[in-house]
Parts: sequence; C-alpha cells; structure tokens
Amino acid sequence: MSLRWGILATGGIAHTMTRDLRTAGLDVQAVGSRSAEGAERFASEFEIPRAHGSYDALASDAGVDIVYIATPHPQHVETALLALEAGKHVLIEKPIALDAAEAARIRDAAARHGLLAMEAMWTRYLPHMRRIHEVIAEGRLGEIRSLSADHTQSLPTDPAHRLNDLSLGGGALLDLGIYPVSFAWDILGAPETIAASGRLLDTGADSEVATAMTHAAGGVSSTISSSRGAGPNTAQIVGTDARIRIERTWYASSPFEIVAPDGSVLERFVPHHEGRGMQFQAIEAERLVADGLTSSPAHPIDEVVDIMATLDEIRRQIGVVYPGAGE
Repeated sequence: MSLRWGILATGGIAHTMTRDLRTAGLDVQAVGSRSAEGAERFASEFEIPRAHGSYDALASDAGVDIVYIATPHPQHVETALLALEAGKHVLIEKPIALDAAEAARIRDAAARHGLLAMEAMWTRYLPHMRRIHEVIAEGRLGEIRSLSADHTQSLPTDPAHRLNDLSLGGGALLDLGIYPVSFAWDILGAPETIAASGRLLDTGADSEVATAMTHAAGGVSSTISSSRGAGPNTAQIVGTDARIRIERTWYASSPFEIVAPDGSVLERFVPHHEGRGMQFQAIEAERLVADGLTSSPAHPIDEVVDIMATLDEIRRQIGVVYPGAGE
C-alpha cells in the first residue's frame, strides 16, 4: 500500500520534489504552507486534494502518513518534530538540520515514536550511486585510496538572499558542501582528521569551503564548494586497480566510467529514468516503512547526525556561526 504524502512548505525544492513524486506515481494528498493562499496555489498546480494554511494543520491531517519537509534550514527541526509528534514519518530536505544537536533531536524523537526519519540526501538513492556501490563491493577498484569532488555554482549575490543570510542557514557549506562531504562519508567512512579552510562574505556566510580529510578506512578525501563560481562539478574515486570518474553533474543523475590505470575505459554506466531523480529517495522511504524500518541502510540516521557533526567542525574551523543553532 502506497503512503499518503504531505508536502510541508511550497518553495522551489517542494515543486521539484512534488513533480518527481507525481512522476513516480506516488500519492500526494495534502500540502501545508504558512498561508492558505500559498497552499491553495500549490495544490491547484499539482492537483493535490487538500490545502492547509498552516504547518500544524498539515501535521494534524489524518489522511497523511509521511511528510516531506521543504522549509528553510533553520525551520527543519521545528517542523520535523511537529510532524513526528503528530505520528507522521518524515523525509527532511538536506541538511536535516542546522547542526548535529538539532539532528539528534529529530533522530531521538523518531525513535521514541517508532517512525522513519530520513534526510533527503537524494544523491545516495540515484541509480548511478547504487551501481557505484556494486562496483566497489565487487572489488573492481581494488583498495580505495582517495576521493575528490566539487560542488561549485554561481548563485545569487544579494546579501538578503537565503543563500547568503546566516539567520536562514546561508552559505556554501550547508547548501552545496554537504554533498561532497556526505559522499566522502559514504565511500570512505568516518573521517579521522578534518582540515578546512574557507572564505566568508560580509554577511558572515561562507562563499567557499575546501576540506581535506583522512578516513578510518585508509583513504583520503578532498572537497571544494563555492557559491560564487561554477566549476566542473565532477567527482573521482581512485583505487589501486581502477578509478571511477563521475561526469558533470556528479551529485545528480549522471553517467560514470570505470577507468583502468592505463586510461582505458572498462565500463560506462548511463542512467535512464523519468524526472530529475528525487523520486528514488521517496520510493526508498516507502519501502522502509513497508518493511517496518525506521532508518535507511543507505544513509542511516545515526550517520546523518555524525555527518552534521563533521559539518559543525568545518564551520568551527572557518568561523561560521548560525544564530540559534542547537537551541
């Protein structure tokens, strides 16, 4: 039986996600916004049966089983707890919260209620990432020694824009850098050492962040994120026997190649599917709930909290402080 989805907030990412939910044939039953007018517009656009003029009303909707949370970052913890306390499973747009303390509150609330809490790190559920994990498990790369990835874009420069406003969790790290950092965790495991450097805007938000990490599994990783210049947005995983080269844009649904040490291409994988690909995380959420699971094996909630702790340490090193984080 399909879960009945509710969409909490109606910004750009909510539109993208809802389009992909529709593409996958999933059951979107309700939407909640801070205003009745906003909810009604969104409901009309996507032919959603019920529109609620508040987040509380959406959380209280008896016809909703799982809530996709698409608010700005600082509201994630409040709205996730609202939905969990109302007995709803939650899929929370990344980052799951502003910091590890907030992420732990969400994890613990979900555990108390026996509900699924899942970060919408959609990259982990895409077909090319699934195949990459198969290639690694088959031993085709040998021992993995390094990983590198960038997420660099040219984004709005207005100081009042969400991306540049510390009070809204702005900065390159939480919007962009979380992708390559989470990727490094996914492939190489927890970091043993973290070295970060960055540049800050006049608003105090970060515009560039670079990290170098060593990992318990033996490999090293390097990541770069920027909101002020669009780079290649590619990634590589280098092993002793072969390497994987993920094409632009690596964190979205992208082709990759397995490349031998002599440069010859051993395999090329090209994903084919409808939509942007955000539906795969929702399909996985439905499978987990059907199986009675409350954490994703592909992205366990404990790991989500630990990755937020890694981002906390990166922020500490570059001097970024979000107002009210962890409160």
